[in-house]
Amino acid sequence: MALAGRPDPRSHHPYYQDQAEQPSPRGPGDPAAPSATARSRSTAHPQEDDVDLEALVSDMSASLESLYATCSMQSETAPLRQNGQHTRDPPPPSGAKPAPPQASQAPQASQASQAPQASQVPQASQAPQASQAPQASPQQKVQRSQPVHILAARRLQEEDQQFRTSSLPAIPNPFPELCNAESPPALTPGSLPPTQVTTAKQDVRVFSEDGTCKVVEIPVDMTARDLCQLLVHRSHCVDDNSWALVEHHLHLGLERCLEDHELVVQVQTTMASESKFLFRKNYAKYEFFKNPTNFFPEQMVTWCQQSNGGQSQLLQNFLNSSSCPEIQGFLHVKEMGRKSWKKLYLCLRRSGLYCSTKGSSKEPRHLQLLADLEDGSVFSLIAGRKQYSAPTDFGFCIKPNKVLHEPKELRLLCAEDEQSRTCWMTAFRLLKYGMLLYQSYRVPQQRKASLSPFSTPVRSSVSENSLVAMDFSGQTGRVIDNPAEAQSAALEEGHAWRKRSTRMNALGSQSPLHPSNLSAVIHRTQHWFHGRITREESHRIIKQQGLVDGLFLLRDSQSNPKAFVLTLCHHQKIKNFQILPCEDDGQVFFSLDDGNTKFSDLIQLVDFYQLNKGVLPCKLKHHCIRVAL
Repeated sequence: MALAGRPDPRSHHPYYQDQAEQPSPRGPGDPAAPSATARSRSTAHPQEDDVDLEALVSDMSASLESLYATCSMQSETAPLRQNGQHTRDPPPPSGAKPAPPQASQAPQASQASQAPQASQVPQASQAPQASQAPQASPQQKVQRSQPVHILAARRLQEEDQQFRTSSLPAIPNPFPELCNAESPPALTPGSLPPTQVTTAKQDVRVFSEDGTCKVVEIPVDMTARDLCQLLVHRSHCVDDNSWALVEHHLHLGLERCLEDHELVVQVQTTMASESKFLFRKNYAKYEFFKNPTNFFPEQMVTWCQQSNGGQSQLLQNFLNSSSCPEIQGFLHVKEMGRKSWKKLYLCLRRSGLYCSTKGSSKEPRHLQLLADLEDGSVFSLIAGRKQYSAPTDFGFCIKPNKVLHEPKELRLLCAEDEQSRTCWMTAFRLLKYGMLLYQSYRVPQQRKASLSPFSTPVRSSVSENSLVAMDFSGQTGRVIDNPAEAQSAALEEGHAWRKRSTRMNALGSQSPLHPSNLSAVIHRTQHWFHGRITREESHRIIKQQGLVDGLFLLRDSQSNPKAFVLTLCHHQKIKNFQILPCEDDGQVFFSLDDGNTKFSDLIQLVDFYQLNKGVLPCKLKHHCIRVAL
C-alpha cells in the first residue's frame, strides 16, 4: 500500500488515540496480523480504497504538519496540563484546510455496502502505526524537560485566565468607584484612624511629709503639674492648685520646688541616688504675681534703662525680654573650696549673677561673673548654719545641673533676712523662665473660666467650707456679716451643745458631745492640727509650705500641757499665739484673748478667726497639711 514505510499521521489525532486505546477484537494468537475478512474486503475494491485514503491522508498530513510546527515553537514556554496537552490550542493557519470528518463519515457517493469497509480502515492502519511508533520525526518530539521562562509562562497564564473569565456571564460590579482610576480611592490616608504611638514610661518614687512613699509609672514627657494632679487624685486630696513637687537633696542640704512646666524625668536625670522627690503644699509658688511689691523692695530693684510705670509695671518689665531689670544688694558669698564667707555687692541680670570687685561699683571692668542662669537652678539651704557654717539662716545657692555629689562646685549665698532671700530667688526664677511662669500661673484660672456654670466648683481648700457664718433661726438662712453677731452666734451654739450634753447625761447615757470626750479629741481629726511638735518644727513647716499671709497650724503647747499654740505667718514672719483653757460654770472653754472670746472647742475657734481677724494680725487663710501617699 501507499502507507508502507511511513508513520500514520492519524496516530497523533485525539480521535484516533481514543480508538487505539480501546481493546482490539483480534485474538491473542496474532494480535498484529489483520483478519482474513479485512484482507478480502480491502482487496475487493483496491482502486476505490487507494483513492479515498490518499485524499484523506494528504489532507490530514497538511493540517497536522502545521499543527506540529506551531506546537514545537510554543513547547519551550507554554505550560502543559496534566494530560500532556497545551493549555490553549492555537487557531489553524489561514492556508490550511479544515480537518476531515471521522472515518465513519465516508463520502456519501460510495455505496451502502462500502460502509462496513470504511469503518474497518482505522483498525487496518493501526498495525503499521504500532510498529513504526519509535521512528517518529523530530518535529513530533516535545521536550517537556526544558526550563520554562517565568515571565512568558506568567503572561500566558494571565491570557488564559482572561480567556476563561471572558466566557463567563457578566456580573455587575457593586462598587464601581473602587475600580475607577479617575475617582479617588474610598479609603484615603486621612480617613484611617491615627496610629497610637507608644510612649516610653519610667518609674518615679515620690515621698510625702510623713515619710511614706509611692512609686508612680509616668510617661517621659509628664510635667510636674500633671504628676501633682495625679497624686492628688490618688490621695483623695482637694486640688486647690497649690500642690508642688519638691526636689530634695539631703546629702547637700538643698531643696527647691519644681516649676509646673518642667519634665519630671528630665529633672530626675540631674539628681543623685540619695536625692528624692517630695509631695507637699506650696502656697507661695505664684504669690508674687498677686502682691509683687511685697516681694521686690524698691531699694533692691533697678533698671538699666528708664522704666515707665514704676511698681505697677514691675512684673511686665520682668516678663518682657527686651527690658533689663536688675536685683542688687549685699550678700554673703562662700568662697569656692573654702569655709570662709565674704560679704560682696552682687548684681543679678539676665546674663547671670555678677559680683563687684570694688565696693558697690557696677562698671563692667569691676563686675565678675559668679553663676550662669541657664546652666543651673536656685535652691534654698535646709540647714546652712550646721552644714556650711552660714552666717544667717536665710541661705540659698545656685547649683549647676552637672553637680551631683560635690558641694565644692555649689555657689552658696546668704541673705540678711527672709524678704531679701525671697526677692533674690524670685527674681532668679523670673529672669530664667519668664513667660513660662506666667502661663503656668494662668492655667488654673483658664480652667475655672472654661467650666460650665452647672458643674461643681472646685473648692480652694478644706478650711473654706466654713468661712461663712450662717443664721438658720428663721424660715430662710442668712449670712452673718457682723463680726460681733457671728461671735455671739458661736457662743450661743456652744451653750446649746452644752445643754444637749447635760440633758443626755441626766437621762443616764453619756453623750458623744460631752466635753470630756468631744472637746478633747475633736480637733485631732483636723488637718491643721499637728499634735506634739516643737516650735522649730512648726516654723520649718510654715517655711516649707510658703511664707504667705494667713498660713497657720495648731499644735500642743510644750510649756503648758493643757494649752495649745497657734503658729501664724504674716509679712513673711512667723508668730506664735497661745490658746489657754478657761472654765465657766464647770465647763471648759478655749480663748486667745484671756477669756474675752470663748469657744467650746478648737474647731469653733478656727472657724471664727477665719472670718474675723480679732486679736490676730490677719485672718486665718491657709492651713498647713500633711498627706500620706
